[in-house]
Amino acid sequence: MDLSELEGDSTGRCRLNSPVPAVCRKEPCILGVDEAGRGPVLGPMVYAICYCPLSRLADLEALKVADSKTLSESERDRLFVKMEEDGDFVGWALDVLSPNLISTSMLGRVKYNLNSLSHDTAAGLIQFALDQGVKVAQVFVDTVGLPDTYQKQLQQRFPGIEVTVKAKADALYPVVSAASICAKVARDQAVKNWHFVEDLPHLDADYGSGYPNDPKTKAWLRRHVEPVFGFPQFVRFSWRTAQSILEKEAEDVVWEDSLTGDQEGPGRISSYFNEGPRVRPRLSHRYFQERGLEAAATL
Repeated sequence: MDLSELEGDSTGRCRLNSPVPAVCRKEPCILGVDEAGRGPVLGPMVYAICYCPLSRLADLEALKVADSKTLSESERDRLFVKMEEDGDFVGWALDVLSPNLISTSMLGRVKYNLNSLSHDTAAGLIQFALDQGVKVAQVFVDTVGLPDTYQKQLQQRFPGIEVTVKAKADALYPVVSAASICAKVARDQAVKNWHFVEDLPHLDADYGSGYPNDPKTKAWLRRHVEPVFGFPQFVRFSWRTAQSILEKEAEDVVWEDSLTGDQEGPGRISSYFNEGPRVRPRLSHRYFQERGLEAAATL
């Protein structure tokens, strides 16, 4: 699985997909949707779809796919390789959402919560399969939020497809189990090979499970918080665990609303980024250099 696009730019998202099997463009197909990494405070969230013809569903079941949470890493890797080998009837696609994208979406002026981001990502992957010519007839989705509401949303968007949304769908439907495996293999690889753009002294990978209640994860966050600029982009800074550590360990930063207390006009934030001669020296800090912001500021 080639995640070089994410490794080259870990600020946004990237989509990967297998070739579409010719049979999937000819015969009605079943498609499953699942994700990996929704809850952790570290690393990306990965959504995946897996699909195959209805006539070959028994062949997919014969691979003995299962909910990725019940499998070891080596078992997941082996099953993913097997699905790749069976590319004449099995196809997949992934959407990898970086921690930076997740956090900036959730903390933007127009709030875009994790459920909405998840729903839109899943729907986008289903549409991607259709755009690639896959004859999708049935879709099974592991729910995020209320199953009935989510199912109604998807059914309205894809009226010609039979949609089923259920809790624990990854344990109920083999095609969702297969999607679960694809998502988990991709997330594990992304986390293991994460490219830190920040120059972090004494960087270590001993961050535990990445989940907010893991003591190892909390300890790692405390070791790698920067007093002014916060966390590296590996961290979802919108998570309450990260915010609590920032409140305790980082410096307070106050942005003034205007140039003077009673003067109308552009605020300090606007002037900081718009008044060229004063911006460039202040953007020489390594934080801006590591994120490629110096060049953008001089345009």
